Amino acid sequence: MNFNYLVEKIKNAEFRHFPFKHIYIENFFNDNDFKNIIESSDVSYLGIQNDEILIQSLIGGGYKIIKFPGCITDINEYLTWRKNNDLNIENNFLHTACEGFGMTLRLFEPSDSIISEVKNFIDSTEFNKAISEKFLINFNECSVDTGIQKYLDGYEISPHPDIRRKAATFMVNINPTQESEQLDHHTHYLKFKETHMYVQKFWEGNPNVERTWVPWNWCKTEFQQKKNNSIVIFSPGNDTMHGVKANYNHLLTQRTQLYGNIWYEKSEIDYKLDWEGLDFKLQEKEAAKQAKGKNIGDRNVPKA
Repeated sequence: MNFNYLVEKIKNAEFRHFPFKHIYIENFFNDNDFKNIIESSDVSYLGIQNDEILIQSLIGGGYKIIKFPGCITDINEYLTWRKNNDLNIENNFLHTACEGFGMTLRLFEPSDSIISEVKNFIDSTEFNKAISEKFLINFNECSVDTGIQKYLDGYEISPHPDIRRKAATFMVNINPTQESEQLDHHTHYLKFKETHMYVQKFWEGNPNVERTWVPWNWCKTEFQQKKNNSIVIFSPGNDTMHGVKANYNHLLTQRTQLYGNIWYEKSEIDYKLDWEGLDFKLQEKEAAKQAKGKNIGDRNVPKA
C-alpha cells in the first residue's frame, strides 16, 4: 500500500492560525483506503454487549492497555467506576483539573494487512520527517512515538498546551462509524479566556517552567475535531490549548485515532507549577481566609 499521497498533503497544506497555528486536513485518506481502515477487524468493534467483553475483546484482538494521560490501567477499578458511576472511590486517580478518567488501549499486533501498513507508515521516518520539516523542527534531534488507539468512556484531559519536550503531535480520526461525528468524545481546541490570559503570558516569560493542565472554565472552545478522516497537526507552544472530555456509549463504537508525537531528546525545565499555583484568585481567597482566621484567633486571646 502506497501512502505517499499523505506526505504530499502535509507538505502542501496551508497553516491555520486560529485558535493557534496548526494544520487541519479533511478527507486525509482517500475514500477507498479509509473505508478499508474503519471496516477492518482491528478497528470495527461495534455493538458490544458490556464493558468487560469490550475490553477483553480488544485485548484478544492485539490491543494493550497503556499508561496515558487522563486514564487508568486497572481494569477492575475502571469497571467499578463504570458500574457505580461514583468518582468518590477513585479520587486518587483524578487530576485536580479534571472530573473523570478513562482507559486507553493501543494496537500492538494488527491482524489486517492494511492496518499493519498504516501502523508502519505513521511510524516511518518519511511521515514524521515531513511533519518536522513543515514545522521547522530538527528531526535529527528527536524521537517518535505513534500508535493506533481506542479511548473508552470517561477519558479526560483538561485544557493544556502540552509539555515543552513535545516537538509536534498529530491526531487522525478513524472512528468506526460516521455517526461518531455526533458523539461527545472529540478533541477541543481552545483559547484562554481574558481572565486567565496571564497564564499564557507567564509561560511565555518563563520558558524554564513546565506547562500544565488547567481547569476547563479557564478556557473557551473555539473548534472541535469532529470530522471523521480528519487530521490535526501542531507544534506545541504556550497557546496550543486542547483537551478532551469523553462522555459516550463505547459499546456501540469507540473513539479511535492514529496518534503520534515527535519528542525533543532534551528539555531545559527547572520546575513545574501546577494550576493551583497559577490561580492567583484562589491564592488571594486562601490568604484572606487565613488572615480572617488569624484575626478571629487574636480576638479570642484573653487580655492580660
